[in-house]
Amino acid sequence: MKVEVKKIDGAKRELIIEASPEVVKNKFEDVLSKISKEAKVAGFRPGHAPRDIIEKNFASVAHEQVLKELVPEIYNQALESQKLDVVDLPQISDVKLDKENLSFKATVEVIPEISLKKYKGLKVGYKKIEVTADELKRSLDSIKESRKIDSLDDRIAKGFGYFSLEEFQKAVERQMLIQKENQQRAKIEHEVIQQLTKDVDFKVPQPLIDRQLEDLLRQAKLDLALKGLPKDKIDQEEENMRKELLPQAENQVKVYLILTEIAKKENIAVDEHVSGKVIEFLLREAEWKESA
Repeated sequence: MKVEVKKIDGAKRELIIEASPEVVKNKFEDVLSKISKEAKVAGFRPGHAPRDIIEKNFASVAHEQVLKELVPEIYNQALESQKLDVVDLPQISDVKLDKENLSFKATVEVIPEISLKKYKGLKVGYKKIEVTADELKRSLDSIKESRKIDSLDDRIAKGFGYFSLEEFQKAVERQMLIQKENQQRAKIEHEVIQQLTKDVDFKVPQPLIDRQLEDLLRQAKLDLALKGLPKDKIDQEEENMRKELLPQAENQVKVYLILTEIAKKENIAVDEHVSGKVIEFLLREAEWKESA
């Protein structure tokens, strides 16, 4: 097999592929053998028609079947030999096939080359997390207002599943602390991603953007439906939502590709959890500094 790869742009490649004559001949042999066992030819029992009659009467069928089986096989072998990571189905063109030769072109979108700069030692600012007495009081006052009562006491605490008001207050404080921790974690991750992406420029493959956009759009429409918006109203807003979500989709794909590239460099398994694992790695390698 011969494979020539031409770079069209940052994420598109054209593969010119030629199968070896032996592979083509063997495929024709396999296909014709299967046809001869199943074909109905006047004057002959199935499987007993002479080979030359089979080849003459079923030439076009054999030709189509060889193409159907051999093009995907050779294409996948070409990808493997060239170590190309494609993101969508190929555009096949210029297909030529005879009894000993098969050649075609395949235009594909690939994962772009990503030139990573510094990703270890990123700056991370954090604050010591605490719940102040004023914050706790405001939260308890809010709970009291929602209950339409004058005060919180042990009896009200029991209604929330706690033995005493003191235990209930401690539980509220814990929940507030967890909320603050989650907020800081999200802020830190956002800052790390901002540092990663600000100086990295590459063309994000359109098929990946399109797929991510459809996922975001599907979720947005579901959220509106759960809020009670009628389907016809949701459909009317689809085009506007699509435009609004497009930058988000592109950015999410860009971030994913950068994180995946780091994973490959650091021998982190690329699976459905790759983003989280790379973020953990980056945070371990970061320079942490307490903020005022």
